[in-house]
This record gives sequence, C-alpha cells and structure tokens, in this order.
Amino acid sequence: MAERVLMKGNEAIAEAAIRAGCRHYFGYPITPQTEIAAYMAKKMPKIGGVFLQAESEIASINMVYGAAAAGVRVMTSSSSPGISLKTEGLSYIAGSDVPAFVVNVQRGGPGLGGIQPSQSDYFQATKGGGHGDYRMIVLAPASVQEMASLTIKGFNLADKYLMTAMILADGTIGQMMEPISFEDAEIENYEKPWALTGTNCERKHNIVNSLYLQPDQLEIKNFERYERYKLVEQNETMWEEYMMEDAQYCVVAFGIAARVAKNAVVAARAEGIKVGLIRPITLWPFPTAPLAAAADKVDGFISVELNMGQMIEDIRLATQCKKPVGLCNRTGGMIPSPDQVLQSIRNAQKGVY
Repeated sequence: MAERVLMKGNEAIAEAAIRAGCRHYFGYPITPQTEIAAYMAKKMPKIGGVFLQAESEIASINMVYGAAAAGVRVMTSSSSPGISLKTEGLSYIAGSDVPAFVVNVQRGGPGLGGIQPSQSDYFQATKGGGHGDYRMIVLAPASVQEMASLTIKGFNLADKYLMTAMILADGTIGQMMEPISFEDAEIENYEKPWALTGTNCERKHNIVNSLYLQPDQLEIKNFERYERYKLVEQNETMWEEYMMEDAQYCVVAFGIAARVAKNAVVAARAEGIKVGLIRPITLWPFPTAPLAAAADKVDGFISVELNMGQMIEDIRLATQCKKPVGLCNRTGGMIPSPDQVLQSIRNAQKGVY
C-alpha cells in the first residue's frame, strides 16, 4: 500500500512542486494561499532552491518569466486580486512561448472582495487572463490528492507544450486536509534547446522575446501557437463522469462545487431521479466531447458554480444549446449546499431551469 500523509491542500501543491523538480519560487502572500509560500520558504533553502518573496505580485511574475526563459521549473502562487496583477506578465510569458506554472487559490470578488472560497476567476483563467490571443492550461482539482497530482501534471504539460499551466483551485480545497500519496507521481523531463543558459561559444544565441514589430511575423507566430493549442485540446482534455450511464439529467461542476454536487446526485438517485455528473478536470481545454454526447441523451443540464454563472456559457457552447442549462450557484464566498443542488435537480425534472 502506498504511503499516505495528511496534508493541507496548499501544502500539497508546494510539496508536489518540489517533487516535480521546481527549485525556484517567486511570490507574495495573500489569503487563502499563503501556506504555499510559507512551505516554500521553509523547504527551498534546504534543497538548494530559491525562495523569494518579491515586493509585489507584478515583480514576482516577471521573476517567473526570467527563470522560465532560463529553462528551469519555476512557479508562483496567489489568490484572485493577486493573479489580476500578474496578468501582464502571464501574457508576456505566453507571447514568449516559455513554460511556467501558476496557482490561483480563489477568493470572493470582484475587487478585494473577501477571503472566503470562490470560483469567480473562471473567465479570467480560461479566456486567457491578459491581453492578446493566447491560452493557458487550466487544471481544476477537487481534492487534496488532485492538488498534488495536478501540480505535477501541470509542470509536465507546461514543459511539453511551452505554455503556462494554472491550478485554479478555491479556498476550501486549499485549506482542507486529506490523506494523500505522492508515490505514483510521474515526472517527465524535456530537452530545452531554446533556453537562455549561456552559449559558451558552442551554439548561436537564443532569444526569448514577445515583441514582433512586423505584423506578418506576429500573425504567423500566433497561428503557429494555436496549432500547438489544438494538440493540447486533442490530447490533454480531462474529465470525470459519475452515474452518467442512464442519466436523464446532467450536473456539471468543478472543484469544491463538484464534491457538493456528487452528494446531491446520490440523494437524487435515492428519490428515483436519474441524474449524473460530469466534472471538468481541465477547464481549458474544456471537455466539450462528453458534454456534446450527453446533450443527445439527457433532458437538461445544471451548472453548479461558486460565481454568478461563468462555466455555464461553455456548457451551452459545448452542447450547442440542444438542451436547457440551468444554474445553481452561490457567490461572494458562499458555497451551495447539497440540498440546494438537489432542489435544482428536482426543478429540472419539472422542466424548471
């Protein structure tokens, strides 16, 4: 049996990052993700790594940019308003096609909002985040185990596709404790001939830059980048299906909302309502295929979210509006209860969305 250890979600991310080969962390404290930085501050000096609490979120993401350009595995973490400050740097990283790893443990917004859990950064993460045409791989853990495993997966994917991978968690998953194992982690290593490591007069100079003054060259680069994104969509989309075999209704949820929704699905089944769950694990690429298939079988969908309704738009796009999509939500740091989700399922059975 694999050895298991009791860890908080934020600490599981930090430990998984270290095991994935990350030796460079640049960040700034903000609730509810500060434990990531605290863990890195303790561990990095002991393993020959670099921990630096920057003067701001803007500084930290640009340090990530520099380290990523040198070809090392590097990460930063923050929470919602802090991620907003990082978005210019995220765009530069995307425009330079270097791999980076970012964690957003979301809190309620907009503005400073509150420190309670939220999922209101879905748009920001899945539609790019900063200026220009680009994508980030967005991973949505629903357990402390997935906080760890998707962190390692994120580093691997970032290196493989030369792009940013982001963990989009919520304050609940970040703060909760569960037993986890690291023993099945698969660390992938990729050659990085593009990195700024010093030529020693043995090769031509590498240039890492996001500036293209000739519009035709920038257009070519953007088209090339999106061809790479297509490969991500084809090969890396992840989701979980639960009780969907005979489902007449489909609940769609991610993160902590999916755990609540799964309990509601079990309760609805006990009442004789045939309902299942599709949980996106990658928010981008979004699991369009299973939702499109479900749209040909079920009578309707319910999106469960900790926001005012953001993922619901991608559900409607994926299902081409073939079936109605209802919203069960709380916002501002509130979490829907299983009873609230169950009531939404009952309403869907009555044709009320």
